[in-house]
Amino acid sequence: MSKLPVLSGQELCKILNKMGYETDRQTGSHMILRKNTLPHRRLTVPNHKEIAKGTLRKIIRDSGLTLDEFLELIH
Repeated sequence: MSKLPVLSGQELCKILNKMGYETDRQTGSHMILRKNTLPHRRLTVPNHKEIAKGTLRKIIRDSGLTLDEFLELIH
């Protein structure tokens, strides 16, 4: 199993922007991103300096990517 990188909320949003997600709005410290292609997807990303490993894994899974595909986007 590949190791998860340590990412901030802003860094994760930049990576998700490459996939076609756009920032919809921000409520408090959580950014809501959406993708208008079918199926419609909406992700909530905490705007923290460091995202917890479990939270990052859940966001990757909800985005429809595998961990390996996500790591390829980073590199």
